[in-house]
Amino acid sequence: MIDLHCHILPGVDDGSLDLRDSLAMGRQAASDGIEAICATPHIRHDHDVRIEEVGERVEALNEALRDADLPVSVLQGGEVAETAVEGLSEEELGRVSLGDGSWILLEPAPGPLSESLVRRVAHLAERGHRSLIAHPERHLSADMYERIAGLVAAGALVQATADFFLRERFAAGMRGLAAAGLIHVLSSDAHSSHGGRPVHLREAFECLAEIEPIASHLEWMRDVAPRAIVSGDELGEPPFGPTV
Repeated sequence: MIDLHCHILPGVDDGSLDLRDSLAMGRQAASDGIEAICATPHIRHDHDVRIEEVGERVEALNEALRDADLPVSVLQGGEVAETAVEGLSEEELGRVSLGDGSWILLEPAPGPLSESLVRRVAHLAERGHRSLIAHPERHLSADMYERIAGLVAAGALVQATADFFLRERFAAGMRGLAAAGLIHVLSSDAHSSHGGRPVHLREAFECLAEIEPIASHLEWMRDVAPRAIVSGDELGEPPFGPTV
């Protein structure tokens, strides 16, 4: 499995505190069967992440994981705020794309999803990038399903946080999104080994195996789509569409 959204780089944002924390997150991933993790530090105004340093930090963490005999590799990436996208250069967009592909993990602005997010998806598409929309569960509104369906129609895919399928408070809403065909990949969005969301995906995929239309296309969601995203391979339309 591939985790497309994880704050595993030590000491760069509100994620991993230090190298020891990052290695513990790597052990969590390995125990869950995750073989690769996209390091996705926050790219937004309230985090001083130096995009030009991300590649070197990823390389250093990979070296530490190898030294610790952990069978997990870290790939480049970034969690790019909707409000930051238009200010990034082509070089910077390349440095925060997921893996070796051109996908951008896009963090919507706080509050209900809006037309501004659709415009940012179109803006990225004009620059040769596709958008992966992060954690839709934070943006509740009466028209949330329709808003997400509109983003999918514009060429985006949707990434949901795996741990929320396992929390009683969020599980029903997450299952509803999945049943409506509005979730395409899962990621941990883990920030630390000391608490919060773990670097785990397996249990959430077990939940999705009970939900149509996802259940019939679980391999696409768990394996095909994430691998295409990080490798830069062509990824067409999802095998299931929104039911709203």
